[in-house]
Amino acid sequence: MMSEPTDKTLLRRQMRQVRRMAAAAAPDAAVRAARLSIDWLPAFRCVAGYVAQGSEIDPLPLMRRLAEIGAALALPVAEVRDGPLAFQAWVPGQSLVPDAFGVPAPSGAPAATPDLVIVPLLAFDRSGGRLGQGAGHYDRTLAALRAAGPVFALGLAYAAQGLDRLPCEPHDQPLDAILTETQFFPVAREER
Repeated sequence: MMSEPTDKTLLRRQMRQVRRMAAAAAPDAAVRAARLSIDWLPAFRCVAGYVAQGSEIDPLPLMRRLAEIGAALALPVAEVRDGPLAFQAWVPGQSLVPDAFGVPAPSGAPAATPDLVIVPLLAFDRSGGRLGQGAGHYDRTLAALRAAGPVFALGLAYAAQGLDRLPCEPHDQPLDAILTETQFFPVAREER
């Protein structure tokens, strides 16, 4: 784990570079992470992943493994700029169309309510802190899902994206666990 600056804009810029370097150094990271996950994760009814953008670690190998043991799959769909993400059922290989932000997403598929959300990130800490892109989509989404019932938020990242401590704001939604290419660890809850 590395120490971090407190300015989130500067931190995002630095962590994008860290993530790009980690992706280049570990092209098999997604497959390695998927292999680690099965022993640690409980069974889930519906798993929501994401379509990896740029140097984000690809959740597809993990999603496929979870589908093999019985989970339905879903992907997020941005319908409005400042709202939570919606989820639609998805099967690997199914065609995708750009959503409101241009991210590939299902269209016209049945709505889904995940009990596991695989969350992309720029940085994480061991107390469940997550640094995202800055628009708050996953914070709003996790808050809405958690208000309706239990949901497990799994941060998927390269090990190099771990920091000692992230700056935390009241709206930030914590992760329940983090999975990297080298380890799975549940979050050690503490006062943030």
